[in-house]
Amino acid sequence: MRLGTCVRRLRHQAFRTSMDIEIGEGALSGECRDSATPAQAATRPGRSIGQRHLSTSASATYKAQKKFVEILSESAMSTQLTASLTDIPLQTLYRLLQPITVHSTSSHPIFSNWGKTYHCTPLAVFEPESEFQCELVLELARREGKVVKAVGVGHSPSDLACTNEYMLRTTKLNRLLEVNAEKRYVVAQGGITLHDLHAQLAQHGLAMMNVGSISDQTLAGIVTTATHGSGITYGVMSTHALGLNLLLADGSRVFCSRNERPDLFIASICGLGATGLILSVQLEVEPAFRLKEIQESMSFDEFMHRYDQLVYSAQHVRFWWFPSSDTVRCSYSDRSKEPKNPAGSWWWHTFWGYHVTQLFLFFARYFLFLNTWISHYTCWLISSRTVGVDDGHSIFNVDCRYPQHTTEWAVPYRKSQACLREIRTWLEEESMDPNGIRPHVPVEIRFSAPDDIWLSPSNGQRTCWIGIVQYKPYGFNVPYRRYFGGYETIVARHQGRPHWAKAHQLQPDALRKLYPRFDDFIQVIEDVDPNGMFRNEYIQRHIFGMPVSGRIFKSRPA
Repeated sequence: MRLGTCVRRLRHQAFRTSMDIEIGEGALSGECRDSATPAQAATRPGRSIGQRHLSTSASATYKAQKKFVEILSESAMSTQLTASLTDIPLQTLYRLLQPITVHSTSSHPIFSNWGKTYHCTPLAVFEPESEFQCELVLELARREGKVVKAVGVGHSPSDLACTNEYMLRTTKLNRLLEVNAEKRYVVAQGGITLHDLHAQLAQHGLAMMNVGSISDQTLAGIVTTATHGSGITYGVMSTHALGLNLLLADGSRVFCSRNERPDLFIASICGLGATGLILSVQLEVEPAFRLKEIQESMSFDEFMHRYDQLVYSAQHVRFWWFPSSDTVRCSYSDRSKEPKNPAGSWWWHTFWGYHVTQLFLFFARYFLFLNTWISHYTCWLISSRTVGVDDGHSIFNVDCRYPQHTTEWAVPYRKSQACLREIRTWLEEESMDPNGIRPHVPVEIRFSAPDDIWLSPSNGQRTCWIGIVQYKPYGFNVPYRRYFGGYETIVARHQGRPHWAKAHQLQPDALRKLYPRFDDFIQVIEDVDPNGMFRNEYIQRHIFGMPVSGRIFKSRPA
């Protein structure tokens, strides 16, 4: 049987049976016999879309719909499939979405980011398991005029992943699709986490070239925010993307790279999810490697005196600065063939370094002077010189410890020393004031090479990334706004650009001055998404300058 004929028959069967049930069979519960949308039905107590009990007749309907989905999903004729979606009756579309719609009584519809600093309650939350189901979500959004925000694990310490409309969770789109060890690339679905990607790459003797401090994020998440590791000759991780398969707002699937639709590609590899849904990423990789990491501590003055030498002393260099102790912890990592020999111990780094430190941080919520003592204590814990050898991603990753408020800006490398000295002077002044700021530690300092990505903070310049943090011990909140405000004032004076995944206050006029191709980025968005399907509140605020409060998602929903 020809595909088109089969599709038409299955569609007709699914529609006719569903109409029988609607009109007189009574096979579905009373809640399902009306015209409720997935969003409306998901808010009703007791039953989830996709979790309602179906009668025999309804079960047959569902099987027919499932077969319809499978046949369409297996076809490569994406253009024809997109056109066919418009022919699906609305009630059938609702039922096709039932199995992937999250019930309102579960914990998932109330979204919180990892740091528990932003929260939202989307109108509906979908967890597709196939790319075709993603097409169905977008089809519904087009018909109902809703925004769709794709989200992975929600690790961004901002409201970038938040929305009050449709949320599409990508974590079940997590397969490694293709491995080409000879040409050193892989193709993976956008929802795969880096932890899972590391494990699967290792089975093929491959590894990511550079990784940030954590591997909890999804592949699409790091690409679309220009997430970075450290190494003055290594670009942000978006530079390792060779091609993207995107699902656009109109339902079409496109492949883009530096050779095919290059403007769309450059806009998307730091596109904040505003250009389309990243279905899969073609990623440059390298043969699996181990890193040998040497850590040592030195005074801030010595660190400044040897700054350039230290930054270029290894392939991957990063620093952790403890301002109250006037000490910098230095990390230098190079590829090595030495056998594994990880540094550190559970007793020293986990019991004392994690659990005891968290208890001290909790007490410091009430006695701020303790934060200075905690800086000395943690600095002492890691004061000895260490040498460790481990798999690359194990060295790249560090324990981010507790939920936290955090921000990070990218400063031109040529201005980074002056910026760090000014931050030091400011914090010294605060320490002399009885009512001054007593910040948490450390200040993290990392580096990346120049690139040509339109919205990358490393666009056109070697970059020094300076990140600060205020931990939330046991999940309890801590003051942070004065600290962050003073820090942002200083880094902005040094032409800093904020990390896109982290909260900031910049509007289009300010961003336009920092990014020469900012208007080109907006033009691409308007071309591929003229109706704003992918423009959540973050995009509306920072990219289009709409009056959306930066604190709209700060209060946890009831």
